[in-house]
Amino acid sequence: MKAGFVSFIGRPNAGKSTLLNRIVGQKLAIVSDKPQTTRHRITGVLNTAGGQMVFLDTPGIHKPMHRMNRRMVDAALDTLREVDVIVLVVDATARPGTGDEFVVNLLTRAHAPAVLALNKVDLVHKPRLLPLIEHYAKAFTFRAIVPISARTGDGVAALQQEILTALPERDPLYGDDYLTDQTERTLAAELIREQVLGETHDELPYTTAVVIDQFEEPSADQTITKIYASILVDQESHKAIVIGKGGDKIKRIGTAARRELEQMLDGKVYLDLHVKVRTDWRDDERLLDELGLGRK
Repeated sequence: MKAGFVSFIGRPNAGKSTLLNRIVGQKLAIVSDKPQTTRHRITGVLNTAGGQMVFLDTPGIHKPMHRMNRRMVDAALDTLREVDVIVLVVDATARPGTGDEFVVNLLTRAHAPAVLALNKVDLVHKPRLLPLIEHYAKAFTFRAIVPISARTGDGVAALQQEILTALPERDPLYGDDYLTDQTERTLAAELIREQVLGETHDELPYTTAVVIDQFEEPSADQTITKIYASILVDQESHKAIVIGKGGDKIKRIGTAARRELEQMLDGKVYLDLHVKVRTDWRDDERLLDELGLGRK
């Protein structure tokens, strides 16, 4: 048997969360076209005939401007010292820049073998792939370079095999029924935030968060899960954006989020949403702790 920890690192919006969801076959990380969607480390476990892979999806590595962003980047960098295999996920549709160079240079400080996953190849003309592969092959000695599409699944099986081969021989780290370290409460907050991002488009991609105020599980005399949540923004004008004209946008967010929550919890959900203004919440240490962004 082989077993070990595998970190997905890369720039924002490279497709790390989509790849995690694809590999484990279940939605553990929310996905949007907004950079910095993933804010904390997410664990997902895959058991195969050959071994156990414990994947760590991490926030995209970027220049931090707030305490929240510094915690996000720290969460990604910490995994470089903790894992058995590193998978650098790169957006193949984007031209390599200084940010990509910075991330590749980080690999020189890590002791774990690294695999390069060239993602989104379904959106790239094949003649463009070879120069890209050559560029990264010159930049760092990767154990393997695997073109993939996390969206369609192309190449993902080959990537998994490369990862498994690189893992050490070891007994499984978790039981067969263990999937993730994410609690239902955390997943609920993230699913709601995903709908906020989808409805607000480019109007407030970074300035919102979701806090679960109350999570009531079904009981003997209650067959519905009741979730009370606050959507945090840092300006009154942003509050108006989330609520929308006549409350139409917050209603759409609530309806879509409730649908996702009912699918996750496999049962009826009552969802109560409120929008609250919390100025400079991204620099509020106590709130960042509550949101699960570990203190450094």
